[in-house]
Amino acid sequence: MRPAEELRYLILAAQREGNRILARRLQPLGVTPSQAEVLRLLLDRGPLTLKGLGELLVCESGGSPSRLVDRLHAAGLVHREVPAHDRRQVTLTLTDAGRRVAEEVAGVEEDLHARIESAAQGRALDEATAFLRSFVAGLPSGDAVARRRGTASG
Repeated sequence: MRPAEELRYLILAAQREGNRILARRLQPLGVTPSQAEVLRLLLDRGPLTLKGLGELLVCESGGSPSRLVDRLHAAGLVHREVPAHDRRQVTLTLTDAGRRVAEEVAGVEEDLHARIESAAQGRALDEATAFLRSFVAGLPSGDAVARRRGTASG
């Protein structure tokens, strides 16, 4: 196996295992990892337009977050405001219940991030992050991460 091939599969394995851990921890909250990402973005950056949310999502990059938002709205976690003057400009905010779930999601994510930091202890995490950032630069998911970091050029 070439080193680049092994790296590719290790990245895929890490993503899948991290998502499994996250999904298992989120299950009692009644949300998926993708829904949790929406809740966290609205908690940290809300209110957001549907378009603005879509530009920040990594889980649904390039696609529309409408279905995710529809499910969260139906669950009473997200409120949609549609101004009469422009029905395309949907603004999203968390409901009180959504804020509570989003805050619990933040704790679950913090635990996962601590686990990642622990596994990375003594390793050049900055170098790995810089490599991955370079690899996804200019691609939809990489652009979403750059916008979240505040470093997007467009």
